[in-house]
Amino acid sequence: MESIREKEKKVFGLMKKEFGYTNSIESPHFVKVIVTSGVGSMKDKDKIKLIENRLTKITGQKPSACPAKKSVASFKVRQGDVVGYQVTLRGDRMFSFLYKLIDIAMPRTKDFRGISKDCLDEMGNMTIGIREHIIFPETADEELKDVFGLSMTIVTTAKSKKEAIKFFECIGFPFKKTEEKTR
Repeated sequence: MESIREKEKKVFGLMKKEFGYTNSIESPHFVKVIVTSGVGSMKDKDKIKLIENRLTKITGQKPSACPAKKSVASFKVRQGDVVGYQVTLRGDRMFSFLYKLIDIAMPRTKDFRGISKDCLDEMGNMTIGIREHIIFPETADEELKDVFGLSMTIVTTAKSKKEAIKFFECIGFPFKKTEEKTR
């Protein structure tokens, strides 16, 4: 089985004709993966620590707390309260997380039909939201009552959305099949 790092190296050969690359550095590469999760309405300190611990298990790296920048009375949030956690993955941890996401976690998602191409922005980055963190194998056996969602932003060096779509397809990201309407 090919690793994602090996697939990334082969992208130049697959995309050079279509995009006119002359050097392998011109082809898209992964820069980083940012995983974030908000604590939402969980005011219990134990539940907030639970989110931090499970993010640590999923990513293999301790998340940093994101404090509130200002107080908002209607949300009962004070300045400095933890409102979420964020992890930035690079290098080997990023590639191992991407492998786990593509080959293990996404197929375990209930009613998964593929990723929408609308998740890509014009700068070639992909942002994916996951409703249940329990699709990752590190947390699947734990209690199901404290399920939270998380989002991932995969940052690449792609210059356009079209280039990014082709790059992610070459890597093996499962996109939704476009259904043609018949009359």
